[in-house]
Amino acid sequence: MISEIEVMNALKECKDPEIPVNIVDLGLIYDVSILDSTVKIKMTLTTRGCHMSTFIAEEAKKKVMELPNVQEANVEIVWDPPWNPDMISPEGKKLLGFPDN
Repeated sequence: MISEIEVMNALKECKDPEIPVNIVDLGLIYDVSILDSTVKIKMTLTTRGCHMSTFIAEEAKKKVMELPNVQEANVEIVWDPPWNPDMISPEGKKLLGFPDN
């Protein structure tokens, strides 16, 4: 059995190459669904024109495929809702040097 926590922890190993924060703490992961040995991920990027989109999606898929019991992983990039900095986790904001609120 694969848990969402395991998937999210694997995704935390993926970083946007232009921002030193993982894609989970950046708020780029919108949905994770697991059915048997298949994991489906809906994610976004910080900008539509991100030239690293294919790299980031492939890296996310690769990390999830490394989990035990995962036979298939699909990553779908979506644009709704649009990403904004409010989606960054408190840990991500700390890493980026955002002031405490």
